[in-house]
Amino acid sequence: MNFELKPLSLVEAASEKCDALLVLVSDAHKPAKDGFSALVARALKDGDAHSKAGKILALYKTPLSQATRVVIAGVGDGSAKQVRAGVAAALASVKSDKLKSLVVAFASPASEPALRAAVSAVADGSYSYTTTKSKPEARVLQTVLLATGNAAELKAVFERAVAVVAGVELAKEWANRPANHATPTLLGKAAQALAKHGKISCEVLGPKEVAKLGMGSFMAVAQGSDEPLRFIVLKYSGAAKSVAPTVLVGKGITFDSGGISIKPAAEMDEMKFDMCGAASVLGTFRTLAELKPAINVIGLIPSCENLLNGRAVKPGDVVTSMSGQTIEILNTDAEGRLVLCDALTYAERFKPRAVVDIATLTGACVVALGSVRSGMFSANVALAEALSTAGDVAQDLCWQMPLDDEYAEGLKTSFADVANVAGRAGGAISAAKFLQRFTDKYPWAHLDIAGSAWKSGAAKGATGRPVGLLVEYLLATANAPSSAK
Repeated sequence: MNFELKPLSLVEAASEKCDALLVLVSDAHKPAKDGFSALVARALKDGDAHSKAGKILALYKTPLSQATRVVIAGVGDGSAKQVRAGVAAALASVKSDKLKSLVVAFASPASEPALRAAVSAVADGSYSYTTTKSKPEARVLQTVLLATGNAAELKAVFERAVAVVAGVELAKEWANRPANHATPTLLGKAAQALAKHGKISCEVLGPKEVAKLGMGSFMAVAQGSDEPLRFIVLKYSGAAKSVAPTVLVGKGITFDSGGISIKPAAEMDEMKFDMCGAASVLGTFRTLAELKPAINVIGLIPSCENLLNGRAVKPGDVVTSMSGQTIEILNTDAEGRLVLCDALTYAERFKPRAVVDIATLTGACVVALGSVRSGMFSANVALAEALSTAGDVAQDLCWQMPLDDEYAEGLKTSFADVANVAGRAGGAISAAKFLQRFTDKYPWAHLDIAGSAWKSGAAKGATGRPVGLLVEYLLATANAPSSAK
């Protein structure tokens, strides 16, 4: 799908030949005096069209437009949230196997957040997963023109939004694939494919290399599966070698049965999404390849399956992590933190400016925040503020959660340095406290995306979050000082 941005008035946009024209009308819209603008104004005045977000009026082959179909869509106050609602409703009304060309016209000049939202909403609304279907219904939409009178001043924002779409869709692709089509080995190959883009390199480590590193916690999770683990190291080099990198660590459990602490059968198929953190790292690197910012970024993905065989780790087993800390595994279904902790220790070698891990870590975070915001944990004020701001700008929201030391009390055990779980209460926080033990050498934040990474029900599928947040955060670091500890 190709996006284009043009500085067109509403009447000029209406003269573009296309399958559908979406006219976005805000509360502040002031109509021009041309015929097409008068048509829109009359529909609003008569109450057939509304500026309220999500309200639409569909027209067919009006002589005042070259578009086959025209939809007047309300976008309320013109904010990102309301533009997204308006575009989503309008696109749904015209979506068909004949919709190959689309024009999205802002009746009033678009703001930066509004333009981002429009690009994202069109991409989301036209996305189609096809990889494992025998008769796939591929995306039909091929060209999308965004028209606004102030296009010239929005060029950089537009290019960023389109690049984020490329990253989000790569994240969706790998997260949506079933586990037998997204094994750790295949995930490694997907990472290696990113290295064909300039400034990106990739190294994939197997069981022997990981054993040599002493990643006993990661290996313990992997030993219950016949699929070999992979430890993926991506590097984006956009700045001088002397510039400290930001490290992204993505949880890459390509299927999570829970191990010996097996999950209930209902909805266990959704545990293919347990590698959404890894998918978001892949997607973020895809966007970096498009934008080529002057920063350095490392992506670390510890990837394996969490299954149960005769060698599977057992509740009560004690393993030694790469850091040397011993861990009593009380619940084998709390495996994400076991693979992440070794990756967090590995991150030390890069002397990073900051480390952010991304993981579908706890059901407790879903209970706390639902699907609207990702949980964000950090004791570093500057890093927490930067991530929150990035989420707001990208409309990929997060919410800072507490990290009081008292939440770690339940992780104490008589048989190791730390247990991998505490009690049910505050489970997302105690999981973050576990990870925090392995992050003394750098500023660190943890994003729990268990609620935001995918949707269940009729609309089941990956969301591609938090690629938008991560990209916005990384780009903001280009001219920012390193986070203070």
